[in-house]
Amino acid sequence: MQKTPHILIIRLSAMGDVAMTVPVIRAFTEQHPEVTITVVSKSFFEPLFDGISNLSFVAAEVKGKHKGVIGLYRLYRELKKLGITHVADFHNVLRSKILRFFFSLSKTHVKFIDKGRAEKKALTTENNKVFKQLKTSHQRYADVLNDLGFKTSITNPKVLEKRTLSSSVIELVGQKKDSWIGIAPFAAFAGKVYPLSLMEEVIFGLSSKGFRLFLFGGGKQETTVLNSLEKKHKNTLSIAGKLSFEEELELIGSLDVMVSMDSGNAHLAATQQIKTITLWGVTHPFAGFAPFHQPSDYCILPDLKKYPKIPCSIYGNKVFDGYEKTMESISPNEVIEKVFSIL
Repeated sequence: MQKTPHILIIRLSAMGDVAMTVPVIRAFTEQHPEVTITVVSKSFFEPLFDGISNLSFVAAEVKGKHKGVIGLYRLYRELKKLGITHVADFHNVLRSKILRFFFSLSKTHVKFIDKGRAEKKALTTENNKVFKQLKTSHQRYADVLNDLGFKTSITNPKVLEKRTLSSSVIELVGQKKDSWIGIAPFAAFAGKVYPLSLMEEVIFGLSSKGFRLFLFGGGKQETTVLNSLEKKHKNTLSIAGKLSFEEELELIGSLDVMVSMDSGNAHLAATQQIKTITLWGVTHPFAGFAPFHQPSDYCILPDLKKYPKIPCSIYGNKVFDGYEKTMESISPNEVIEKVFSIL
């Protein structure tokens, strides 16, 4: 008797990449309601998958009981008991390779993501660049499921119900009476961060028009900066360190617009179908990391005539000489006008 399909999806980190799996998995479960999904990732990311039918979540404790090869074997034994029939490795790193290897020994169907490293290298090289749109990360995830034999389309996402604001969030931010705008001004690398002085002009231009602004970030240094901006600008609230991750997702789901760098917050918003404006520096949407199902003109790019070698890298960790001030070619007024046009 053939087993009911049960797919294990592996994507251990980072936040933006994990968030990008969500609309793909959501589309899959709508198109294949007979299939059970188990996602294995870091426990912090579990709230991202709330509300997806036929899905369970298993936390990978890669710094605890699932550390190292022995720990990953322990994780495999735990997962094997669930009746896994297929493995979709959305990560394709050493840990996930080891985990899927254990499953392959038991003749479980296994497929893994093609990250397109060669074409990404051609896109980001300084000379003889091949400048073209690459396959999106979302489609690369869907391709893994297709390779397993489950046809998955992500072209027409279903409209989502908005998350309900909990009483704890309402206590902090109040009831919604006007347009709410999220601003996430930070990213992992400096080459993707809009200069703070220019971002302040954006904040002033929006807050002075009466829009309610929420500032997103984390960590001690970012929190200090955001709290300072809150004090200087009216209608502006820093939520750094004030809400749990689940509560932040609730608030993001109630925004009218999110303004973000090429960073995880953009994907958290787009996953909930919030209109998401992204500011790009030494990276570029052609690499495939633009937020899900957002119009291309929501990506605000630097002056590519002045900086024709962009993108310098996929993640922003490499900056060509002379490209350190790339983002200064984006004017605050351009960002403000884009928000106005969307609202």
